Amino acid sequence: MIPSTFDYVKVRSVDEALAALAEHGEDAKLLGGGHSLLPIMKLRLAIPTVLIDLGGITDLSYVRVDGDEVAIGAGTRLFEVERDEVVRTEVPLLSHVAGRVGDPQVRHRATVGGTVAHSDPASDVPTGLLALGGSVVVQGPGGRRAIPVTACWTGFFETDIAWDEVVVEVRVPRTGSAGWGYEKFTRRENDWAIVAAAAVDGRVALANMAGTVVRATATEEALARGASIAEAAELADQGTSPGSDMHADADYRRHLARLLTRRALESAAAA
Repeated sequence: MIPSTFDYVKVRSVDEALAALAEHGEDAKLLGGGHSLLPIMKLRLAIPTVLIDLGGITDLSYVRVDGDEVAIGAGTRLFEVERDEVVRTEVPLLSHVAGRVGDPQVRHRATVGGTVAHSDPASDVPTGLLALGGSVVVQGPGGRRAIPVTACWTGFFETDIAWDEVVVEVRVPRTGSAGWGYEKFTRRENDWAIVAAAAVDGRVALANMAGTVVRATATEEALARGASIAEAAELADQGTSPGSDMHADADYRRHLARLLTRRALESAAAA
């Protein structure tokens, strides 16, 4: 399908983006790399009257260590996250997860801020971020605020980010040599996850098991009590609400969640 008509504005700074949002209102949409927004525009799931292109904001593309965290600018491309030596050393799970998104063409355009703001429950990067912890920093008319990743994604394509706010940074704890694992089941390598599981430091996050990425809290609690990996993984689907579609029904997704969680935890333990 073809998107409905829209106006286009390219901005060079966050302040310009905020001014454009204030001018055009809630019917405007921010454009990062476009690989999340444009497909849903073609399906008419989003019908913005104005696209505000953030691609010209060069100072939102960076990776740096800041105390106990790694700060990543929202304009950083996923291929940069995948290859960056700081991310590989300090947050290796995130480097790996970024490298599992789509194909090279997608990763060279898609941005960290875009995938965070899109809130797709099957998305790799939010799954990794939810397991890692940290926060999403946004800027709006009232200044900057940090949203914990546990509170950022509120529903299918819905977030705690207000319409007049711009994602400017993602902050993740430095995990260093801590063991981690990421398992993703797809029909083809560059597809969205039918189910995925990320594990690090006793935390487990699941993709496509609810309207947002979710934590496998029953598994985490079992691990904290001293349960074995096999025992804890059998609880991974508790509290989730997977859907059924042409790729998998809900019961099969529950099976995958348990299986992939076990594999992810085993990888983390073996590291």
